[in-house]
Amino acid sequence: MMHFKRWNNIAGWSMFAIAFITYALTMERTASFWDCGEFIACAFKLQVPHPPGSPLFLLIGRIFSLLAFGNLTKVAYWVNMVSVLSSAFTILFLYWTITLLARKLIGKAELDWNKTDGMLVIACGVIGALAYTWSDSFWFSAVEAEVYALSSFFTAIVIWAVFKWESISDPATENRWLIFTAYLVGISIGVHLLNLVAIPALALVYYFKKYPKPTVFGGTVAFLSGLIILGIINSGIIPGLPEIAGKFEIFFVNTLGFPYTWGIVFFIVLFLGTLVWGIRYSQRAEKVLLNTALLSFAFVLVGYSSYIMVLVRSEYNPPINENDPSNVLRFVSYLKREQYENRPLLYGPTFISNPISQKRGAPIYRKQDGKYVITDYRPEYEYEPTAHMLLPRMYSSQPGHPELYRQMTGLAEGQKPGMKHNLSFMFSHQIGHMYWRYFLWNFVGRESDREGAGTLLPWQLAGSFPSSVTQNRGHNNFYMLPFLLGLAGIVGMYSRRKKDLVVTGLLFILTGVALVIYLNSPPSEPRERDYIYVGSYYIFCMWIGFGVLTIAGGLRKIIKTENMQVAFATTLSLCVPVMMVAKGWDNQDRSNRYHSVDFARNILSGCAPNAILFTGGDNDTFPLWYVQEVEGFRKDVRVCVQTFLGTDWYIRQLKRKINDSDALPFSLDTDAYASGKNEFVPFYEIPSVKNGINLKEYLELIRQENKAIQVPLTSGDMTAILPSPILFLPVDSARVKKSNIVKNDLLPYLGDSMSWNIGEKNLYKGDLVMLDIIASNDWKRPIYFSSTMGTSHNLGLQEYLQLEGYVYRLLPVRVEGAADGYVNTDVMYDNMMNKMSWREMNNPKTYYDDTYLGAPVASARIAFLRLAGQLIAEKRLNEARNVVNRAMTVMPDDTIPFDQFSAGFVGMLFDVGEDKKALDSAKTMAIRADENLTWAKENGVKGRDVNVDLYILQTIARECRNAKQVDAADRYDSIFEKHLVAFNMNSREN
Repeated sequence: MMHFKRWNNIAGWSMFAIAFITYALTMERTASFWDCGEFIACAFKLQVPHPPGSPLFLLIGRIFSLLAFGNLTKVAYWVNMVSVLSSAFTILFLYWTITLLARKLIGKAELDWNKTDGMLVIACGVIGALAYTWSDSFWFSAVEAEVYALSSFFTAIVIWAVFKWESISDPATENRWLIFTAYLVGISIGVHLLNLVAIPALALVYYFKKYPKPTVFGGTVAFLSGLIILGIINSGIIPGLPEIAGKFEIFFVNTLGFPYTWGIVFFIVLFLGTLVWGIRYSQRAEKVLLNTALLSFAFVLVGYSSYIMVLVRSEYNPPINENDPSNVLRFVSYLKREQYENRPLLYGPTFISNPISQKRGAPIYRKQDGKYVITDYRPEYEYEPTAHMLLPRMYSSQPGHPELYRQMTGLAEGQKPGMKHNLSFMFSHQIGHMYWRYFLWNFVGRESDREGAGTLLPWQLAGSFPSSVTQNRGHNNFYMLPFLLGLAGIVGMYSRRKKDLVVTGLLFILTGVALVIYLNSPPSEPRERDYIYVGSYYIFCMWIGFGVLTIAGGLRKIIKTENMQVAFATTLSLCVPVMMVAKGWDNQDRSNRYHSVDFARNILSGCAPNAILFTGGDNDTFPLWYVQEVEGFRKDVRVCVQTFLGTDWYIRQLKRKINDSDALPFSLDTDAYASGKNEFVPFYEIPSVKNGINLKEYLELIRQENKAIQVPLTSGDMTAILPSPILFLPVDSARVKKSNIVKNDLLPYLGDSMSWNIGEKNLYKGDLVMLDIIASNDWKRPIYFSSTMGTSHNLGLQEYLQLEGYVYRLLPVRVEGAADGYVNTDVMYDNMMNKMSWREMNNPKTYYDDTYLGAPVASARIAFLRLAGQLIAEKRLNEARNVVNRAMTVMPDDTIPFDQFSAGFVGMLFDVGEDKKALDSAKTMAIRADENLTWAKENGVKGRDVNVDLYILQTIARECRNAKQVDAADRYDSIFEKHLVAFNMNSREN
């Protein structure tokens, strides 16, 4: 027995070492895209990220960031190391969990074991742990600064602790393990809530141990009890306790006249006093179960107390302070994630449901004159009773979503969705596309790393796909071997330990399909969400480990020697994780990627000093926060996040100095932007001003709440309107000329006012804030729009925007017809050629996934195209040649494959005399497009990719013809026409 324990520990720590080395070697050395930049910046300065926050992760990240020893460029490396280390520990506890369960599957007491039994148990742990180590989704989270790796660690240690508790017979010792498990659950709340879903299944472990003769009824009660515990923690403790404290606070302050925070202090003393009394009473009365339950509850609270950091740090108002949860009332809103869309679960409206009335919901408070004053009420919409549906899956009415629902379920325009369509969407998209596809990626095969990529089945060999797919590093065919080994483990577990199969099966469902149903995904997401479901892959890798037992048992009929049975079973099973690492390493290795940070630096480099920069979503903003807050780059630029502009807390932040950026100018006061005020500004044309309204005068009317520009809402409240689609803004042209912000060529276009058509559309508070900043700034500070925002977010100002790199500068100069702004070649050339960088983008060993090949690459290539095109138009061919060659050098085809934007370089290469490069590039793109379209036609593929390849062929054929390259033009025209006819015929046939 002692011999097995020693080797079991050695093997477990060996799995830890293998995982740690794997993740340390493939870890991204800087901040990745998506939330990583935000988390690293918040960890470095202990700031407040998006709700519901991850305070424990930030505290640990802060400690690790100190290992950079003042080298700010190494902070991201060390915060990323939190994920590496926690992922390695996840593998350690997975190994120990598998061996704990495998001991029971052996079917005999450990005192009766021989060496072969111990070897078989260890082999199960090794195979299962290695399979999870090298699984696609878990590996992805292990090498970046996100919360999912640390969350997985807590899931792993909680599951291990419960099964460890099950193996203990001493009552006092096992109660200590229960309390320890409760503490782990509590502390995990400060990372992520995902591992809470394991509680109902783990309640069955308790039931099976305490009741040796289980029944279906008893098991159901135990499972439901676990659900109740989950509900108490998720709704009763996390937001519930602060919410009760908030009610005490309002009562004490508003009714009893106490100072702020006295109500909270009273509640805390009352609550903790009651809890301490209950623990002491249960101890004296020798009520063991009550005492254990109360102590467990107390330790959950101790773990949950990491959230005190959110309140404390928010009170200091750091640069990143999302939702400003600086008091208990805002803290509750933060925990409830009220800034996000509410998704119906069991009963609710569908996407065609229209509200018939609006009523006041929960009040919104703010501090004023020593009281809590109600500023507004959260709106609650009522729908027609017939508009509701059980288990509503198709609920989102956001732009584009209704069309996608109809497309996915075959609904005709105007047709009401029924339960058939509802369930069809749930099974085909939510469970099929948004879970089962991800599951198969990990254990069967993945077609590529492109957004929306399908699975790869064993019979889909390399010849079944075009080279653009087969040469993609995410193209991994596991020949279904991990999946089959996992199925073998399920079969073996069913025959040996049905109770444990029930527990692990429920864990698999709760962390997989049940989570899918709870999250109720809309028809489109900003990115793939496979990392959410790693808990279910964790359980499946346990089954992969148990598959070794099944194979060993099957070999008994062929091989009589037990040692040889185990050796053969281990060797055969080991092929599975070895294949997974061999195929997965190239598309998980992020060790040479830096462009997420370079992308942010390039955006900021294009801004003049003390600029105001409007940005869009996560990848527009979080890398910028990272380089400013951590690396200290361009802290003079004020980043204004368009998605936050309509929130009162963010507007208050804009009104104060942050880092090296002064407060932003506003004409409207705080009351005009209070929560619930001017949230929606409908377009309602007033004939007297239909030809235009002065923007400054319009904002003044809003500030005055002038009835001349107000209409009533259905709730009875009044709201401001947009009375004209035309806005104009006076310009002090003399001061603008003196500031030298307009190039001499454009001075004739400078007038005493600027006028533009904002459109006959409704405005939202964020639009109003943007207009207010523009009007109040008076050209004192440069104003920019990020090029990745798209033209729909620049308020109709396109003709006043000057492209200077990855950003557009707003100037009081209109170039008529400039639908996408106009180029200042002097400024942009200096920015693109001297101030920007694209490290390792031309390194063929560096891996770039679809995120990098999207907006970052598109922004670069479009910027190079716009600059080169304008230089050619200005007859500055030498500079244009430098620009085009620079674009082709920093992002060559062998690392960043040519795309539809690259096709535009063909004509420019001809224009600057680089005929050979033009023809070579055209040939590369044509061959690839031809192959892609041929495959698409044969496999009935349609959509965006087909249109892109057709566009590429059409563009390069046109450019070759313009350059008098007749043979090449005829050749590419022929290919284009062939595919155009083929797809037209295909559409007619269908």
